[in-house]
Amino acid sequence: MNFRHPGRAVKRRQVLVSTGAIVLGTAGPETAHAVATDRQLVFSTLVQAMQEVKALAGVRSLNSSTEWTFAQTLVHAAQSIEYSMTGFPQPKSSLFQHTVGAAAFAVFDLRGRMSHGLAEPIPGAPALDAATETYQALERLEIAVARFHAWSSALKPHFAYGELSKPAYERAHAMHLANHLSAFSADSVS
Repeated sequence: MNFRHPGRAVKRRQVLVSTGAIVLGTAGPETAHAVATDRQLVFSTLVQAMQEVKALAGVRSLNSSTEWTFAQTLVHAAQSIEYSMTGFPQPKSSLFQHTVGAAAFAVFDLRGRMSHGLAEPIPGAPALDAATETYQALERLEIAVARFHAWSSALKPHFAYGELSKPAYERAHAMHLANHLSAFSADSVS
């Protein structure tokens, strides 16, 4: 489907991605910086994401373009996966989830990538401890992923996106990890 724009046709996907960026505030001046430091990882499953997590966990020294340590990032991802099973502490309103949140997830799902503030905690989640060791954070994330894969009960609504099927939730978690892990790379020693 094409939309008319003065002087050119615009595809529906371009409109959705642009709308999502505006809605989520990712179309500002920091976007240019984010692109320069973003490895643009794409995962559609948690298995794919965990392969990258384990590869990065084995690196002696990581470059980072985010405020959080690698361990804090892993705990943050584990929290998100855990909350999809137990419930998020401070969900957005139902109206938000059914409008802005659902639209944001649709945009992310359509393009296969998520973009959000990489130092934004989950609303109501405990603060991330900078002293957490990577092995502790990795173990917590591995347990959360294993529990998610084995989970057969209904999943809880995402705090922003609302109700998601298990396959959609897995894509959301995989995209979430891809977005965060894109900020880390192996330190190249010269």
